[in-house]
Amino acid sequence: MPIQLQQSAHDTSPESHRFQLQRGRATVFGRGLAGLCSLILGATTPLAAQVRPGTDPAITSRRASHIADSLLALMTLEEKLGQLTQAPTGATLDAGAEQQVRDGKLGSFLGIWGADATRRAQRVAVEQSRLHIPLIFGFDVIHGMRTVYPVPLAMAATFDSAAYVRAARMAAVEASAMGLHWTFAPMVDIARDARWGRIVEGAGEDPYLGSVMAAAQVRGFQGDNLSSPTSILATAKHFAAYGGAEAGREYNIVSVSERDLWNVYLPPFQTAVRAGVGSFMASFNEINGTPSHANDWLLTDVLRRRWNFAGMVVSDWTGVWELLNHRVAADSVTAAQRAIRAGVDMEMSSTLYRNWLGAEVRSGRVPRSVVDTAVHRVLRVKAALGLFDDPYRGASAEREQRDVLNAEHRATAREIAREAIVLLTNKSVAGAPAL
Repeated sequence: MPIQLQQSAHDTSPESHRFQLQRGRATVFGRGLAGLCSLILGATTPLAAQVRPGTDPAITSRRASHIADSLLALMTLEEKLGQLTQAPTGATLDAGAEQQVRDGKLGSFLGIWGADATRRAQRVAVEQSRLHIPLIFGFDVIHGMRTVYPVPLAMAATFDSAAYVRAARMAAVEASAMGLHWTFAPMVDIARDARWGRIVEGAGEDPYLGSVMAAAQVRGFQGDNLSSPTSILATAKHFAAYGGAEAGREYNIVSVSERDLWNVYLPPFQTAVRAGVGSFMASFNEINGTPSHANDWLLTDVLRRRWNFAGMVVSDWTGVWELLNHRVAADSVTAAQRAIRAGVDMEMSSTLYRNWLGAEVRSGRVPRSVVDTAVHRVLRVKAALGLFDDPYRGASAEREQRDVLNAEHRATAREIAREAIVLLTNKSVAGAPAL
């Protein structure tokens, strides 16, 4: 049966952001464009009620900048490039990884979690490295950490952004208890081709709904205070138009008009910025021939100059190296040059920055200021997370026991799962047989 979206009669406050499906004529967001505009522009729109005015203020604070400035003045070029490098790891660090941390050659890890494991790794950084700069630990906390919530597409099907705030907040509590500081979520890609398997990670095909859910997740993950031991840094991904891959094929090209780029694919990302998101992830795809990891118009002109984003940009998995496959870089040196100049601050899971940019800076082919700017952004985020005050952020076995998979989280997951169930009526249409 056709659906109509309207605010629930039993939950009407601007902060509730709760919607329900109602029987009615074939209308979505009221009646066509007029209904959509009334929701977007209305004084009590859920989106307006939950969006804050820009990058989390802790990242742009004087204190965060002072910490970054002080450290930059002391760092060698190799230590700077180490801060721009995120390495994948298993459950614990091996001896080689620990030595790289001691030498200042790594600033972040992807894949290590658990209070004991992260505390051991962090201890190497803050007690055994020259400048004692803490590590930042990232992980794909997509729909829960240990307590599993409905997948993002199902969460969007609830039309209940307040529930999404709750789920993301509880996921942040669990992840932070296990020593994590950073999640690579929300995925806010608009996707309209059902053949693309990653639709499940986002809110579907509608830019407005995608924007509402993006803001809800940022708010839930980062909380009211980014330095709180129960908050984690959110990441808006994949920037941009990743969901427009031709034929729904992963890593494929994206050919999109400027109108659709601005009106369909970019709004959820801009909303994430306004909601205070602290990091962005560049997308694997190209947009009309230019890969996102080398797209200075996208990462610098749009993201930073037009939208005033002040956080950091991380590559996707080996995304800088993928510039060779895009054929816009003839070698690893050129790939590293193009990405850092475009605005990719931290490189995930490859070491092109660390291996090649030192010589490029010393030769003058890459200005030292470009590297310093990227490092400054990374250090400001670490400062905003409170890592220079408490590098362990209260992660402990006791917190894990108390906060992970506890009764409250499990009850909430069950409640939201009931809301996320969507039933379709099996009826014939225009004489066609029922399936």
